[in-house]
Amino acid sequence: MKKTFLGAFALLMTCSVWAIDPPTMGWSSWNTFALNINEQLIKSQADAMVKTGLADAGYKYINIDDGYWNGRGDDGHLRLNTKLFPNGMRHLTDYIHSIGLKAGIYSDAGDNTCGSGNRHAWGIGVGFAGHEDQDCKLYFDDWNFDFIKVDYCGGIHMGLNEREQYTKVSNAIKRQAERLNKRIVFNVCRWAYPGTWISEVADSWRTTGDIWCSWGSVKALIKENLYIQAYTGGGHYNDIDMLEIGRTLKPEEEVTHMAYWCITSSPLLIGCDMTTIPEFSLNLLKNRELLAMNQDKLGLGAPVVQRDGEVFVVAKDMEKIYGKKRAVVVVNLSDNEQNVALDIHKVGFKKGAMLHDCISGENTIVVADRVMVKVPAHGSNAYFVTGKREEQTRYEAEEAWLKEYQELAGKENARPVEFNANETSLGAYVGFLGNTPDNYMEWRNVYSEKGGDYEMTIRYASAEPRQLNLSVNGGTEQQLTNLNSGGYTTWKETTVKVNLKKGQNTVRLGNAKAFAPNIDCITLKKTGK
Repeated sequence: MKKTFLGAFALLMTCSVWAIDPPTMGWSSWNTFALNINEQLIKSQADAMVKTGLADAGYKYINIDDGYWNGRGDDGHLRLNTKLFPNGMRHLTDYIHSIGLKAGIYSDAGDNTCGSGNRHAWGIGVGFAGHEDQDCKLYFDDWNFDFIKVDYCGGIHMGLNEREQYTKVSNAIKRQAERLNKRIVFNVCRWAYPGTWISEVADSWRTTGDIWCSWGSVKALIKENLYIQAYTGGGHYNDIDMLEIGRTLKPEEEVTHMAYWCITSSPLLIGCDMTTIPEFSLNLLKNRELLAMNQDKLGLGAPVVQRDGEVFVVAKDMEKIYGKKRAVVVVNLSDNEQNVALDIHKVGFKKGAMLHDCISGENTIVVADRVMVKVPAHGSNAYFVTGKREEQTRYEAEEAWLKEYQELAGKENARPVEFNANETSLGAYVGFLGNTPDNYMEWRNVYSEKGGDYEMTIRYASAEPRQLNLSVNGGTEQQLTNLNSGGYTTWKETTVKVNLKKGQNTVRLGNAKAFAPNIDCITLKKTGK
């Protein structure tokens, strides 16, 4: 049985060796072929995955998306379109398994599929709603699939509650997995971050609308994901959607696409025709160091650690929490080449760290506080950085875990808000904090090398006197009252004393009874031995 997200994350934060399932790597039929699928096409893609060496690189799943049904019979059983799949789905999954790969399938949480448009008979009534256990037996026992993506067009059509229906589907999948004693990967396709409950329901979940094969789409999806990295962890992952690499993006855009998906631990599902994939794209998809970022055993997200205009530097620990190795990607979302002064301290190291370029293979010793790196328009640089770590002193509000954060319902839950980068530390803050007991924020990765007493400075904004409650590691709350900076985007600081234990600490801010101030960041200064 899986651990809950909170338990898994807590264990992850205290243990350098944590056996989790890495993000899914494979291929999906939708981006290139949409509804134009058939048995021979799927077999040809499976063969290509092996022939190109993508399978050896770690890509294993061959996923059939929308368009394989022929409605549902009066007896409630799903009907397969045998003109497209004349030998049946079990024949196809047996073939996929016989060449060392795994097989994935698609459904909807509601009644109708997205491709049916609520009007084509083949896709009407074929979704999970009312048939959860019956369909799971078909998919995972009779047809022997290993993965399922579950869309939500039918859920919207029926007016279902996302949490209730996806939980119902999840429970049916878990029952079937337990009965068959097999691993089944569950991907939720709801096109926005559903809420923190999703980590106990699915292995991965979409955080955005559908990707399109354009730079504008890739850029927009990256920007949507910059400030929600706290929700990836413990073997459960934000999914930024399928890859458009190998289609029509420019090489530098493909590098950004691949590097950002990899460092943020997003599932990697190839969307091109693998039988005609260009050499540059193929080599990029097989880049071992980028894949190592993605498949790292910690499975972490990568928050923003430095920003210069439209250039974002994101970073995460690799192999061991607060260890000697981090992954770093410098993402240039602007339309011009940029020379960036990469701050080695913001990346998390002391001077003398080694910068290894994951694309070129070149190594650079950083002897100063900053190193100049050139990043092409729409491009990215990807690095492994190794060396002596520097204890982090600033924690951004937008990298915190927000208990009530979600993007579906119109609730006033705490959420990241983009703002003028000259007035906030990295161009964002957290607003709408408090007013209910669960609407709090937590930094679960506040690291102290030796433990001890610290001064914590909280940068906040409020146009009226507000209260902020602070606790460390679940201890007694400190109540900070009459916090009024003169405006909701006018920033002021207040300092309190806290004691941190050696290693990872959890710092919580909130207010159970009224709205708290907006929060930009916290900074820490050691005061004792």
